[in-house]
Amino acid sequence: MHIAFLNPQGNFDAHDRYWTEHPDFGGQLVYVKQTAIAMTKLGHTVDIITRQIIDADWPEFAQAVDSYPDCPNLRILRLPAGPDRFLRKERLWPHIGGSWVPNILAFYRQEGALPDAFTTHYADGGLSGVLLEEETGIPFTWTGHSLGAQKMDQLGVTNANLADLNAYHHFASRIVAERLSMNRSAVNITSTRQERFEQYAHHVYRDAVDVQDDRRFAVIAPGVNLQIFDHNVVNDDEAATQAYVRAMLRRDLDAERVGLPAIVAASRLDAKKNHIGLLKAFAGSPDLQASANLVLFTGALNEPLHDATRAAPPEREVLKQIHGVIEEHQLWGKISAFALRGQRALAAAYRFLARQRSVFALTSHYEPFGLAPLEAAAAGLPLIVTKNGGPSESLRTCGTEYGVLVDPRDPEDIAAGLLRVIGDRDAWQTFSDRGRRRVTERYTWERTAESYLGQIAATTTRPDARRPEDLLPIHPYLRGMGADEVTLDELRTLYFVWEREWG
Repeated sequence: MHIAFLNPQGNFDAHDRYWTEHPDFGGQLVYVKQTAIAMTKLGHTVDIITRQIIDADWPEFAQAVDSYPDCPNLRILRLPAGPDRFLRKERLWPHIGGSWVPNILAFYRQEGALPDAFTTHYADGGLSGVLLEEETGIPFTWTGHSLGAQKMDQLGVTNANLADLNAYHHFASRIVAERLSMNRSAVNITSTRQERFEQYAHHVYRDAVDVQDDRRFAVIAPGVNLQIFDHNVVNDDEAATQAYVRAMLRRDLDAERVGLPAIVAASRLDAKKNHIGLLKAFAGSPDLQASANLVLFTGALNEPLHDATRAAPPEREVLKQIHGVIEEHQLWGKISAFALRGQRALAAAYRFLARQRSVFALTSHYEPFGLAPLEAAAAGLPLIVTKNGGPSESLRTCGTEYGVLVDPRDPEDIAAGLLRVIGDRDAWQTFSDRGRRRVTERYTWERTAESYLGQIAATTTRPDARRPEDLLPIHPYLRGMGADEVTLDELRTLYFVWEREWG
């Protein structure tokens, strides 16, 4: 089969630039790249279609056709969408239907053949699939990854602050695009059952998809790249990365603490990742401070606790809160924060810190799946992670714990979870062994690709078999027709009126 992945915000390139440095370069790029590569190894032809950027600050994304080394059946296609310059993902909506989708159609018609199927990711990719399917009849799968309604909930959207938050996040367009995507897709792919029954059951999506209809959903878990993250791997930069980590720890920590285990947090500085909850757990536990240091990997920010000038405004707000807790509890010398660029460097750092009997912590308010903990587990780090979302399925089965689940709202529970493992050699070894075994047996990209291919084969054989009879209308703005943007009144109706009606 010929399969195309639709990712207008993806910005893929052969060297995986910016993956840990920019909010638009998150986990979905890993997900798409690795699934696509695994599909080609199973004999299929794959295109990853993203947006072309001709901008002096982003030279890596100007070339129209690109590829990954040693992947002859996988192309990266960059097609224009709106202006040449870089646009953050929230600003792409009018350009998807206005230019990107027409450019995709023109590209394939010039080649003489369209793909057999599209697989789409996030709301903007989903909208692209909706428009392409309407034009060509080619079915698409949709993987939402995370949904806008939950982000609105987390940000505490009210009638009073809706206009300001929508001005930045464009929630109105996102919600309408998500509703279209889940309504018109051949199948909706989630990483966990919990994602299906909690995220998609939000009242905002109530008439768009029936979460009780098994025909409309497939659960397919992401995988871990064991060629990078396995605890036995040694990459070309292993020694240099580990020397760098040692130097950063010596820079930030009191000399007598450098050899202590680390509580490792490796997620972007976003309020929903709840660094503050982890920091408060550490600050409130003398036993934890005596047993370990707190180590934050902070994307491209090399000394963020002392210089946040390069941080984006949301990151600066998180850093301001972190700095306040450090000052209040006199944690200087017990916490380190520094840049770590790329997956290979991240994996090498994990392996180095695992030798110091460190642990990995992710205390997000909610994780749709939680791939980062599984990568850390493959490298040998025991996991202490949020109980909210995907980790409750991936790390606990039939009474067996593959990691410690904690309540992210309760710093005392976070501290207790950390202390179960930190300083207890037997517990550390047990959770390290279990976590690695769990990943290698269940969470590989080969399994992910095989499951996707099964769903795609079913949709191409009978493209209308699982779609609802009642299809939602496509908003003119999302078609790129120059009409007014999806309005706040429409969003209010979806978010607030339904909230009152359904509770």
